[in-house]
Amino acid sequence: MTSLSERGVRTRRRLLDAAAEELIRTGQVEVAAVARRAGVSVGLPYRYFGTQSGLVSALLARFYYGVDAEVFRGFPGETWAERERARMEALVRHLYADPVAPVILGQMSRDVQAAEVEARYMRLVIDRAARNLTAARTRGEAAAGGDLELLAANLMGGLRSAIGLALNRTPRPDPAVLTEHLWTFMENITRPVRPPARPHPCA
Repeated sequence: MTSLSERGVRTRRRLLDAAAEELIRTGQVEVAAVARRAGVSVGLPYRYFGTQSGLVSALLARFYYGVDAEVFRGFPGETWAERERARMEALVRHLYADPVAPVILGQMSRDVQAAEVEARYMRLVIDRAARNLTAARTRGEAAAGGDLELLAANLMGGLRSAIGLALNRTPRPDPAVLTEHLWTFMENITRPVRPPARPHPCA
């Protein structure tokens, strides 16, 4: 891909902003409507994204990259649980503040193209979560047994579904209440399994 000039970067961002606004307003991304909203010729989005499908994919990639940059970074905390609780709070806060999130995680999730882009992103998320859980298990902080890749898939899929539902409720759950609900779910599943205490021989 040819690198863009500074002006080209600004134009591309402007087109994606227009596409996001169109998605929020109408629930879909039509090239002609995006061009009108951006105040450019109908042909310009094709120059930057090739096709309508390319425009939609770029918009979805920007959304997921934004989530990734916000959530998959270092968080303070002495324990795995403290760091993951902070990550959960950041995820809810970020998605509640992003006006395109309810559409992408709600009605657009039924779109085949959106589902394909999300599936690729979720594969990366599951891999990261599995590595995270493996490290936590090694330290004795979480998930003492079982297939951690499957556990990560259960966790990430459950969190994604719950947040998508919450974003599209009217009224939305309070973000602090939602975070507490999600964290309780995650903590219960990943809590280390302690072996049952052996009865005292004199009992």
